[in-house]
Amino acid sequence: MKLDLLAIAAHPDDIELSCSATVASLTSNGMKVGIVDLTEGELGTRGNKLIRQKEAAASSEILGLSKRENLHLPDGNIEVGKKNILKLVQIIRKYKPTILLFPHWRERHPDHEHAHRLCREAWFYSGLEKISTVHNGKKQEPFRPEKYFHYMQKYEFQPSFIVDVTPFYEMKKKSLRVFQSQFYNPQSTERETMLSSKIFLESIYARDKHYGSLINVEYGEPFFSIEPLGVQSLFSFL
Repeated sequence: MKLDLLAIAAHPDDIELSCSATVASLTSNGMKVGIVDLTEGELGTRGNKLIRQKEAAASSEILGLSKRENLHLPDGNIEVGKKNILKLVQIIRKYKPTILLFPHWRERHPDHEHAHRLCREAWFYSGLEKISTVHNGKKQEPFRPEKYFHYMQKYEFQPSFIVDVTPFYEMKKKSLRVFQSQFYNPQSTERETMLSSKIFLESIYARDKHYGSLINVEYGEPFFSIEPLGVQSLFSFL
């Protein structure tokens, strides 16, 4: 299956927090979108990998994903080495996405920074013919997505563009609410974390409102492009 867009994250719920309304806007318009979670999030203070797997599956249904996979890399140890690069190259060649989304290089969580480096290298090497990968016993053809963009997590950056996600924002909220092990849940008896505090999700919604206000809409999700983005007309911005 060829995907229009593939979003890659270190942990289940990373995409939901950062750019799930953008994902919902694409799937709602008939585009094929997939997510690859690099780890199962097994080091998280709350929940466990089986619970998080079920939560990710429920979120995938809400967002209308065509595919969601987990590479089962060790949480807290996303190594940027040949073995893991080839695993991700295989995924890119398998789904041939036109666009990749992955984390920015400057982040609070080391896994997010390592995920950035792994994705950046896999994006480039996936286009090299002399790097060989196999899927289902068949040699894969080289393929490099046309563009990649970085989504925002904990640390903010100056966006290259902001997507108006207002019509799809309730889908984002719904996709986040299924991660009951991670976010605010007054019935939980597990240790409280930054993510499980009552204000955490509200801070995500407030930030998306802020970025929406910068483009005169209710909600916006920010992205960064390392390369200049071209348009055919100044009126494309209107």
